Amino acid sequence: MAQSVKIATYNTELQRDGPGLLLRDILKGGDPQIAAVMKVLSETTPDIVALQGFDYDLTGAALNAFADALAQVGPDYPHRFALRPNTGMPTGFDMDGDGRVGEPRDAQSYGRFSGQGGMAVLSRFPILAEQVQDFSAMLWVDFPDPLLPRTDDGPFPSREAQAIQRLSTTGHWAVPIEIPDLGTLTLLTFHASPPVFDGPEDRNGRRNHDEIIFWDHYLAGAFSTPPENRFVIMGDTNQDPVKGEGIKTAIATLLSHPKLQDPEPAGAASDDPTDTVDWDDPVPGNLRVDYVLPSRDWKVLGAGVHWPDATLPTGQIATMASRHRLVWAELAPD
Repeated sequence: MAQSVKIATYNTELQRDGPGLLLRDILKGGDPQIAAVMKVLSETTPDIVALQGFDYDLTGAALNAFADALAQVGPDYPHRFALRPNTGMPTGFDMDGDGRVGEPRDAQSYGRFSGQGGMAVLSRFPILAEQVQDFSAMLWVDFPDPLLPRTDDGPFPSREAQAIQRLSTTGHWAVPIEIPDLGTLTLLTFHASPPVFDGPEDRNGRRNHDEIIFWDHYLAGAFSTPPENRFVIMGDTNQDPVKGEGIKTAIATLLSHPKLQDPEPAGAASDDPTDTVDWDDPVPGNLRVDYVLPSRDWKVLGAGVHWPDATLPTGQIATMASRHRLVWAELAPD
């Protein structure tokens, strides 16, 4: 019976440039990046892991193939969950204001195809799929006090585009998981837009802010009844509280939220041990963008940022797996 639970978030960066390619690479075997991601999961063995950068398909073929292959070399996750992300979802509008339509940036979120770089959850324990709350279809314009981009000409890129623009870059999910002896843990997970790759209108920076502050509104009961106890917010926020670009107020609010605690997981980063991603130096360099934030009714038994093969050159590590590092925390009832 479980006395504690080890949870993790990991942006695998396993997304491929076309539909079905990730499944192909998993099934054929021998892909060094996939093997490196599996090695990270084998070394850390979380009970529950939220994945980002993992291509979605309608039948879950890629996720099931990955979990089945992982079970041969590492932890076994019989319970798998994924929903269609907003990445690559066609809109028919010019969403980035460049005067063209039908390009990757004209989807609800950047994507060469629908489902590229989605999210997934793998778990040793049953996922209560019928109770999952999916907020991914929420329109940005309907969000409380949205920081919608504008220029001197009005709403950016257009009023029509803003009318159909979803808030979530990838998704916002509340996923209940039943853990023997511990009860229900609700996993609040998301993958926000990077606050870059835009213009002076700061479209991505503003969206990143509102995607992060979504959880503050959610915990206040703005969208539905939030979990009363034992939940964890975790995922890739694409936002460091101090370094790098972006509007810092949302991540600061989340890290200081009275219902949350920040274990400040540490690893072997070269400058700040709480950094979770190794982007190209000198700009933006290493940042803390991946988080595991348990509710206050958890006791944190341990937490860390897994930097594999720390003796290798950072460029070689990035080639082997992902530029992001798996972030984990081991929790027990307080």
